[in-house]
Amino acid sequence: MKLLNLLPSPDQIRLGSLEIIDFSSFMELFGRFTLNFIVIMVLVRWLYYTTTRRKDYLFTYILISSVVFLLCYLLESVKLQIGFALGLFAIFGIIRYRTNDIPIKEMTYLFLIIGVSVINSLADDETSLAEILFTNGAIIFATYGLEKLWLLRHESSKIILYEKIDLIRPENYDLLVKDLKERTGISKIKRVEVGKIDFLRDTCFLTIYYEEKGKGINITDQIGEIKNYDNND
Repeated sequence: MKLLNLLPSPDQIRLGSLEIIDFSSFMELFGRFTLNFIVIMVLVRWLYYTTTRRKDYLFTYILISSVVFLLCYLLESVKLQIGFALGLFAIFGIIRYRTNDIPIKEMTYLFLIIGVSVINSLADDETSLAEILFTNGAIIFATYGLEKLWLLRHESSKIILYEKIDLIRPENYDLLVKDLKERTGISKIKRVEVGKIDFLRDTCFLTIYYEEKGKGINITDQIGEIKNYDNND
């Protein structure tokens, strides 16, 4: 794809045998990077961040997108293309930022921004600008439809360390939900799942699921809390 193939080819600037700048190639890189950056900002800053309010992932997505785009574009001459792109997905899938598990939605956005960056960087001369714009527009439109329209109501969850284990019996489910609503202030609890039970301490872990309309998804560091609790045994 040549974004600026209608313009006359500028001269190159050389210092002896060293090429300092090729204006035609540089403007091609600048045009592609600008397009990719705008698309990524729409996806992660407008669609993702306004829903989740996760600044840590926002920072990560923008930097990963920029690095992947530049890496793919500058190594395009190696002719790895499809294999190289799939290798990137495999690397990020294996690493998974070993510190914490990434939620499935965040992993989906990670796959999305890598895919968009690869598409915008590796599109060849046979791919027209209209095709690239349509591809990016289709991705944005599909993400917007799922994030803002179809899935307007988000199901959030909380893990609670609960002490009234007599209420976890199936016949006391309604009383359990009523007690949780009163103590948490969450009025629209959809369901409650019972996790680990400690009869020595008369406590158990409950996961409550509830809907939040027009708000960010509540993502808590649940795994760390459970590990800290287990370490005290």
